[in-house]
Amino acid sequence: MKKMKKFLVIGNPIEHSLSPKLHNYWIKKNNLDAIYGKLETYESDLSELCKSIKKGDLDGLNITVPFKKSIIPHLDILSSNALKTQSVNTISLSNGNLIGDNTDIDGFELSIRKLNYDVSDKTALILGAGGVVPSIIFSLLRMNVSKIFLSNRTKKKADDLKEVFKEINVVEWGELPEFDMIINATTLGLNKEDKFGFEFLQTGQNKLFYDVIYAPFQTEFSEAGNTQGNLIENGLNMFLFQGQQAFNIWHNVEPEIDNELVTFLKY
Repeated sequence: MKKMKKFLVIGNPIEHSLSPKLHNYWIKKNNLDAIYGKLETYESDLSELCKSIKKGDLDGLNITVPFKKSIIPHLDILSSNALKTQSVNTISLSNGNLIGDNTDIDGFELSIRKLNYDVSDKTALILGAGGVVPSIIFSLLRMNVSKIFLSNRTKKKADDLKEVFKEINVVEWGELPEFDMIINATTLGLNKEDKFGFEFLQTGQNKLFYDVIYAPFQTEFSEAGNTQGNLIENGLNMFLFQGQQAFNIWHNVEPEIDNELVTFLKY
């Protein structure tokens, strides 16, 4: 008898993640014998979790903050996207090898394309330097962005990213250079009391405010952009597109993204 496949999303914090809700919805829709859960994880757990996939106790993992880079030494093979960004968000098993993939790159790019927003020749300001940021930088460069500014509360993390992506310009936290699109890739906004500590209202109009956070749907960042009538996008579409690709890697099925799913996730 075939056993039920088991998948997990791991990270810390993890309680906000809608990945189980998303994947279990698609599993049910496609009549698959599988289950998807979430696990608050610590660095010391990574090796054991990877061994669990090799032993057959688990069939795959999604990786979120803060383990997208630190999971890499536990894997056998990286996809070209994971290798170039040194960031992994999806793990599968193939011929006994643990494969690390990065579906965040395409997830971000597809979400921008869905907006019909042309990135070429634009200036982007990214807030944050962890988790998904290498994927966003890689994606923006692939879409021919003109200039990327990067600002992080811990400047060393931003400087470390400049070692990988020479094209970026690191600026001090709180400094707001001229930009066309601003991307919040920090965790500021996950909690209602989170505050950036600087003033977005001076940034002008006709900008794209892109918040990688998808839950909650409204944050200080998105509200600041909205106040000035800018284009606002939260991380829901990126989340859906990266999830769709991960699902396809594991099940060889491309699940549908429709209004019914979006409504289901929001309520």
